[in-house]
Amino acid sequence: MSVKTIISRWAAGLACFIGLLAGAQAEDVVYRFSPVNQWDINKTAAYWNPIIQYVSDKSGVKLQLKIGRTSADTTAYVLAQEVEFVFSNHLFSPEREALGWKVFGRRQDPEIRGAIAVPEDSPIAKLEDLKGQEVAFAGPEAFIGYKVTYGHLLSRGIDVKVVFGGNQNAAFAQLFAGKARAVGSNSALIEAFEKREGKKFRVLWTSEGYNDLALMHSGKVPEKDVRAVAAAFFGMHKDPVGKEVLRKASQEVGLTAGEDFFIPATGNDYASYRRFYQTAPAALR
Repeated sequence: MSVKTIISRWAAGLACFIGLLAGAQAEDVVYRFSPVNQWDINKTAAYWNPIIQYVSDKSGVKLQLKIGRTSADTTAYVLAQEVEFVFSNHLFSPEREALGWKVFGRRQDPEIRGAIAVPEDSPIAKLEDLKGQEVAFAGPEAFIGYKVTYGHLLSRGIDVKVVFGGNQNAAFAQLFAGKARAVGSNSALIEAFEKREGKKFRVLWTSEGYNDLALMHSGKVPEKDVRAVAAAFFGMHKDPVGKEVLRKASQEVGLTAGEDFFIPATGNDYASYRRFYQTAPAALR
């Protein structure tokens, strides 16, 4: 065998090895997925883990849940660019839009509204009665549950004592434990909590409508992976296996089964968020 032939075969073998190695490395890529903590950690994981496992299996793109103790902690991961996919509405301020996150989908839900509520039997009759009182919120990153609701109180000159629970369930718990006189939340989470826990609220104020949280991807995710992940999300409710995953996940957190599937969306669906930031108090931007 000639030296030329030996070198040629060696080069071909090396190229094959490099190709296999590259393929193995590509298969090992895992993207972190961070949804906003709408519930406590256990319920958030119970809802999302089966969904992202389905999406991973269906798309061939591996996703891994990454959540912090609070919604603010989870958003800190996002801002530190430690994740590649999110389910969030915390990224529409002018400064954060500059980070390059792109909307590709959302949950098929009716618009949600910010709500300031009290227990059904509370003596609080109107917003002005809350002046100087404790009002519980999920956390400083909660757009509709805190920024919209607290922003409205500020606009009315109603100074309250802000209490952060860390997530919405904790804020509700503080309200019904008597540690707060009212709660800032959104209409969907209030309805789900009433259904799940048997508690009753009386809503004192509601905001204009907003589309719920957005599925978004980082600019560093290859387009082919974004397309595959998006297709898996959007096809879940049409696939018997995916539909059952959604049903069970929704049951875990009190969402209405059959209405919480995912659909395509763009940044235009979140124009109301941008309008909010145009006039919001500086402390909430």
